[in-house]
Amino acid sequence: MSEASTSSASVRRWLIVGLVLIAIVVLVWWMWPSAAEQPQQGARGRPGFGAFGGATPVRVATVEQGTFEVYEKALGTVTPLNTVNVRSRVAGELVDVKFEEGQRVSEGDLLAVIDPRPYEVALQQAEGTLRQNQALLKNAQVDLERYRGLFDHDSIAKQTLDTQQALVNQYQGTIATNLAAVNEAKLNLAFTQIRAPIDGRVGLRQLDKGNLVSANDTTPLVVITQTQPMAITFTLPEGQLTPVLTRFRRGEPLAVQAWDRGERVLFGEGVLESLDNQIDATTGTLKLKARFDNEAELLIPNQFVNVRLRVETLDNAVLMPSAALQFGSRGNFAYVVGDDSKVALRLVEVGPSDGEKVVITSGLTAGDRVVMEGTDRLRDGAEVEVVDREQLERQAAENPKVETQGSEEGRRQDQGQGRPSR
Repeated sequence: MSEASTSSASVRRWLIVGLVLIAIVVLVWWMWPSAAEQPQQGARGRPGFGAFGGATPVRVATVEQGTFEVYEKALGTVTPLNTVNVRSRVAGELVDVKFEEGQRVSEGDLLAVIDPRPYEVALQQAEGTLRQNQALLKNAQVDLERYRGLFDHDSIAKQTLDTQQALVNQYQGTIATNLAAVNEAKLNLAFTQIRAPIDGRVGLRQLDKGNLVSANDTTPLVVITQTQPMAITFTLPEGQLTPVLTRFRRGEPLAVQAWDRGERVLFGEGVLESLDNQIDATTGTLKLKARFDNEAELLIPNQFVNVRLRVETLDNAVLMPSAALQFGSRGNFAYVVGDDSKVALRLVEVGPSDGEKVVITSGLTAGDRVVMEGTDRLRDGAEVEVVDREQLERQAAENPKVETQGSEEGRRQDQGQGRPSR
């Protein structure tokens, strides 16, 4: 065999071997299962949470029995019981300001001083006129006594005695007028000291020292608002008024709470004080007013707050977390975990709720374990594994694809049983 023939046969052999190797590699690659198709293994080699055929991880809560407060919620406005615009009652120069902005004052506290000198002079003039006329009255009274003695001895005519009596009466009237003028001057002098008419907290100063003010000026010196106690006005729909009116007419105190807009901070607690006498025909609501002590002064006039009016207290109520309540075509239901670690779909009837807990009027009893998380993958009779929140979140983060597949499978099973998916 020639050298050329040997070389050609060798090339063919290597070519055949290469093709065979390539075919083996392609076949292995084609048959090798992908990572998504491999069963997820847990920490101990068992199928991970959400794998088909395994127990579904859920977080549960125990149904409790206890006291439940029923509240009606509304949006309220803080309204002060008294607000006073402090103005000067006399004209003059503002010579002193005795308060600090935002200061709490008591009734009678000195707030400001108007220049008193013109009013002191006016008082002196009124007192001088009074003394002058008092002297004239005294002299006229002496002459009247003298004329009476002379008239008793027929020394003067009756007309002279009557004229002197009229003069005494005239001076007495003048004295009364002079006394009123003195009192007026004293009153104006007292008005130069502007005092707080009520207890409360002053606002921002509107006029500064040195300004000329007039009596009853349109611009107040300062505004005083009574902050303790404080009132909150709010409205309730007419459909919610019956239990409120029933208890209020019986004289029972109805507690009212004031919360911030996020309902996280409690501003204070008060009592329902009064009701309006008619329903607003436009909105179909009735206006109510509650009274708060406002000891911490967290309530500020014109502030918007969330109001909770306590209507009644339910004793020995069956309470379930609101997160465990499910909604379907057959009504409200919950998944109850039995002793065999299997869930049962339980139809329930619900009462009032506060957002965190809901009152169950029928369908559950205290001590039942209901599913709070993991309901998307459940169906009636499914096997579950109770885990805590941290474990459930950790497994969901480690196996997102498997959990999604399990969730979709659970929805298909739910739809197959005629139960709407959640």
